[in-house]
Amino acid sequence: MRRDPVVALEIGTSRTVVCVGEPDDNGRMRVTGLGTYPTTGVRKGQIIDFKQASNGVESARVEAEDKAEVSIWQALISATGGHIEGKPYREVLPIESSDKVVCQADMTDLDELLSTPPLESEQVLLHSLHQSYSVDDQHGVSDPKGMQCKMLERSAINIQANKNRIDNLKRVVEDIKMDVIDVAFDGVSASLAVLTAAQKRDGVLLIDLGAGTTTAMTFYGQLISDIFCLGIGGDHTTHDIATGFNIPLMRAEQVKCKHGSALVNSEVSKGRIELPEEVGFDNRTISAKSLQVIINARMDELFKIIRARLDERGFLCQLGAGVVLTGGGAYLKGVTELAERIFGTSCRIGVPINVDGFDNLDKPASYATIAGLVKYGFDANSRLKTKSGFWSMFKSLFGW
Repeated sequence: MRRDPVVALEIGTSRTVVCVGEPDDNGRMRVTGLGTYPTTGVRKGQIIDFKQASNGVESARVEAEDKAEVSIWQALISATGGHIEGKPYREVLPIESSDKVVCQADMTDLDELLSTPPLESEQVLLHSLHQSYSVDDQHGVSDPKGMQCKMLERSAINIQANKNRIDNLKRVVEDIKMDVIDVAFDGVSASLAVLTAAQKRDGVLLIDLGAGTTTAMTFYGQLISDIFCLGIGGDHTTHDIATGFNIPLMRAEQVKCKHGSALVNSEVSKGRIELPEEVGFDNRTISAKSLQVIINARMDELFKIIRARLDERGFLCQLGAGVVLTGGGAYLKGVTELAERIFGTSCRIGVPINVDGFDNLDKPASYATIAGLVKYGFDANSRLKTKSGFWSMFKSLFGW
């Protein structure tokens, strides 16, 4: 029997995507419809023009409906932005049974405490992601069931966001008569699409290079160890180029994609780049070296911000599986080599491997978030068929 498709929506800074996914006979998700539309009304992942953003979602939905031959009336949506942060959190539960042995009921009670943490009025909880248990003074316990202790503790990373900004994201979708099933952090979604269990076990840094934001997540021992989101993206580099050469933003973006590099290459940088005449603009040339210097300065700064955080928290030495880049920025020339230099480990571009149907698309790593969101929704539906299932599914997806 054919199961209902899963619909995912990403309102990015540069592109809005609606994706329809359905399970094949082997239980793997396959994309059956994809609609895209250039985003307007969004800056750094946040709504700045409600109607423009809503019109973009409607255009992407119509295209996805036509390709998948389905009617779309509800969707999972991804969220990003500098307002989203991961905060360590823990809860402690006294074991009250006479034999002091941890049972399933104790673990369930602790789960419920973690899923309803105290939040400031302007904050909302997107996810509570497990790290480990402790029984009395013994830390790093993976499964405490059946163990004897006085106090059971569980630590987690809570992904919190600004409530108004999440509500505005929902309202954009609801404005075109679509229901929002749930909201997921874009970094969590991307990790579901591109990372393997072995990478998460050995330690990996996932960096999603978006147009308006950059998300970084570290995994070690199958668990998430850190999450953070920066309000810095590819559009910052584009603005730097536009300012440096006094050219329009659209032309700066074209130059960046076609001629830009995150590294200063002594051979390539000797020449000049011709900008042909356009309506309102004379033809001219710019220095290839100056272009590379501008891009390198911005990307070097971004990666060093991330490295400094990893250094501070002691995670840099835990990257046995290296660095994985997703997002449109992953295709900037020289960016993997620059990352290898700064982080001191291997780096590769991460394409969707856990969801099928992206192989033939241009720059598949830019679809990592939407691909993972489809998988996220399907796995949750398979388990609980309820909204609460979208939180609980992380037990299986992240190994706890």
